[in-house]
Amino acid sequence: MLSQTSKIAIKAVIYLCAKSEDGEMINVKEIAESINASEHTVGKALQLLAKRDIINSYKGPNGGFFIDVNQREQPIYDIVETIEGTSVFCGCGLGLSRCSATHPCPIHHDYKVVREMIEKIFREKKIKDLCEVVTSGFAFLDG
Repeated sequence: MLSQTSKIAIKAVIYLCAKSEDGEMINVKEIAESINASEHTVGKALQLLAKRDIINSYKGPNGGFFIDVNQREQPIYDIVETIEGTSVFCGCGLGLSRCSATHPCPIHHDYKVVREMIEKIFREKKIKDLCEVVTSGFAFLDG
């Protein structure tokens, strides 16, 4: 359902949240290695998120990315919306352009329920919520 880039962006932000609690900046290479993703993809995703003020970035030899206390309160929905827009939360499960309640695809009604549940989770779960379960050891970003 989510694009690979959105998944990488979410993992990168959670990692960033866990590692930048004391205001430390984290570089793209460290993030990419830690979440087992391409530096290029992580860098592009984080740049987009920084432009939307979901995270912060500083350029230069001592630069990197970090997330502040207020940014930790943002819902995961904001990350997905920045990376791929909102179509993931309203599009057809089979990718049809004309799918609707009056012209449904074969899975329309079932998929609509699941899609709405996923949107609800992404709107309710904040960056800090996902970070807390990772830093406490109850969830993981690797594997």
